[in-house]
Amino acid sequence: MSGRRVGALLVAALVIIALGLWSASRKVQIADSGAGTPVLKALKAQLNEVTEVRIARGDGSKATLRKQPTGWVVGEREYPADTSRVRKLLIDLSSLDTIEAKTNDPAKYSQLGVEDVNTPTAIGTRIEAVTPEKVNGLIVGKTSGAKSGYVRATDSKQSLLATPIIQAEADPKRWLDTTLVDIPESRVKEVEMFPTTGPSFKATREKKEQGDFTVPSLPKGRELQTPSAVNPLATNLALLTLTDVRRVAGSSGDGAAPTPAQTPRVIFRTFDGLEIQISGQAEGELRFISLATTSSAKETADEATKLNARVKGWQFEIPNYKYDALFRPLEQFLLTAEPKADAKAKTPPKIGAKQPPALPQSPTN
Repeated sequence: MSGRRVGALLVAALVIIALGLWSASRKVQIADSGAGTPVLKALKAQLNEVTEVRIARGDGSKATLRKQPTGWVVGEREYPADTSRVRKLLIDLSSLDTIEAKTNDPAKYSQLGVEDVNTPTAIGTRIEAVTPEKVNGLIVGKTSGAKSGYVRATDSKQSLLATPIIQAEADPKRWLDTTLVDIPESRVKEVEMFPTTGPSFKATREKKEQGDFTVPSLPKGRELQTPSAVNPLATNLALLTLTDVRRVAGSSGDGAAPTPAQTPRVIFRTFDGLEIQISGQAEGELRFISLATTSSAKETADEATKLNARVKGWQFEIPNYKYDALFRPLEQFLLTAEPKADAKAKTPPKIGAKQPPALPQSPTN
């Protein structure tokens, strides 16, 4: 065998050995990183046993979600939470898998946003999923790409890159069930308005097939901008949602406090006997409404009872534009009134009255 061939075989052998060593070291690195392992191992097996979720940030904001026999509630409001959002958070936490290990040096946590959230400068979010056996704590830091982010279990020094991205806001109102009322325009027979300015009025129709609502008692000499001008009033109960809630002042939750006479009101009546009264209250830049529901027909009695059980004793914050749409005065639907003619300008001079002297004529050639 020639020396050149022996040398080639030795080189090939060295390459194979090097590749084997690299592959072995790579396997060790993957094993050490814990890739693919659950971040919160205990939670995965106890997902249905979670009784409370606590979310907090360094700026002092916090949200507490508590499991009740009737569903989840937002502790800071004692109002129903959006169950689907709570469930998604818990599923994401239980399925949070490690991609690779990152720093375990506390001095470097802030670079990833996984430092403790006990100072205002901390940028992460602390989440605790509580079960009877364990508090599963996690600090969620910065994101890394579209599907992963940095996290650290509160009982561990090791930070991790993990997937999926965990979304958890510490503002209580972000967890509220925002559904309030959803009555389609097709059900509405009549809208009776008591605005803060201008006269009260009704927009009504006799049958569902009647396309446009009419206003029976328009001011003398006035008319609607178009035949369908007041139709939008009947759409205000479709997908009406809240942004925040609070207890009615003076109410323990078993009834609503009296509504001041000066606040705007609107009453919606449906063809099937449901009646919903909404009262408004403006406070600075904020807008609140309260609701009361009755029924004059058997087919809507249960609907009225359920709605009252949810809204009684509460005021609901809604966006300003929705508030303004609910309580529009009649003037906004009418054609602009023609200005009255100036009587003095049209009065002819009296016969025999002294006339002003005529201006001198310019000389002509």
